[in-house]
Amino acid sequence: MKFLKLLLCLPLVLQAVEPLKLSLPTDNRALFDGKPEDFYMFVFRGNSKAWTAGQYGFVRNLIKTEKEGVIATKFHEGLDIKPVKRDRNQNPLDEIRAIASGQVVYLNKNAGGSDYGKYIVVKHDWGYGPFYSLYAHLARVDVELEQRVLGGFPIGTMGYTGVGLNRTRAHLHLELCMLSTENFEDWLGAPTQRGPYDGRNLIGLDIASLFLAARANGDLTIPAFLESASPYFKVAIPRDGELEITKRYPWLKKGDHSKPSNAYEIAFTDSGIPLSVVPSHRQVTEPHLTFVRTTRSRHEHYTRGRLTGSGRRATLTKSGRKFIALFTNEYTKPKAPVEPAQ
Repeated sequence: MKFLKLLLCLPLVLQAVEPLKLSLPTDNRALFDGKPEDFYMFVFRGNSKAWTAGQYGFVRNLIKTEKEGVIATKFHEGLDIKPVKRDRNQNPLDEIRAIASGQVVYLNKNAGGSDYGKYIVVKHDWGYGPFYSLYAHLARVDVELEQRVLGGFPIGTMGYTGVGLNRTRAHLHLELCMLSTENFEDWLGAPTQRGPYDGRNLIGLDIASLFLAARANGDLTIPAFLESASPYFKVAIPRDGELEITKRYPWLKKGDHSKPSNAYEIAFTDSGIPLSVVPSHRQVTEPHLTFVRTTRSRHEHYTRGRLTGSGRRATLTKSGRKFIALFTNEYTKPKAPVEPAQ
């Protein structure tokens, strides 16, 4: 009987995870052709045009360090993709398409309403939690809120709306993100027009590498893709029920979560992508850094300012502690009522 029940459940398990089926959002295919200089929109550096600054990662704000020479310290959450079509006035004409099937969950049709200008957020679910693609700096938005779209479906037109752009550097800014918390406004302490789809709540993945890896392996999943990532730091937090992040992304759970423990230890990449949540017997009353990758320069440069220190020593900064709060249950608890003064 138990065996029969298992057989009946197997098809449901097998159908739960779907292939990524990612497609590039424009006609620019230079990423797949091994010509990154033709794929990424450049950033001016003096008299030069640095296409590398259009990539994902720590690619901007170069500084000279004593021990490591010149390093980039500003993190770029997504990809800046060059147009391949322009009109006689050099306005981009590229059609923007959804990178996979999903549902439109946020629209900003106001060019001045965000640093991203006009942008769209589409929710995808391949069977292991929600992921969100973001398409920014659009000239036109061609979908409506809650509309379902297929991969490759036209959703807008490339433009240069938003902060710091002009016609010359018109491009699509593309992200694929995890969601930190559904309770973002509680964390922020104020309402926001963007709800949970605020850049501070969306954790961008290396989507260029994901495009290439998924093209090479049609069975790739995002959890499997992230298995190759190395943690930059780990933080232990007091355990008080299941974390919201592991309810949304159960594959983050490592170790035995069924047994009681004092804490959880969360591993993060340098940019802040959570890689695992492991039960820990450490006694902690607040977030405590348990591991950091050894570096020769300041940890601030490699962690978006969330850690301070150097070498093997590091501590969480104020912004680092605020960031960790995104993944805890602390700010979702109702506050105790204030007793009236006697």
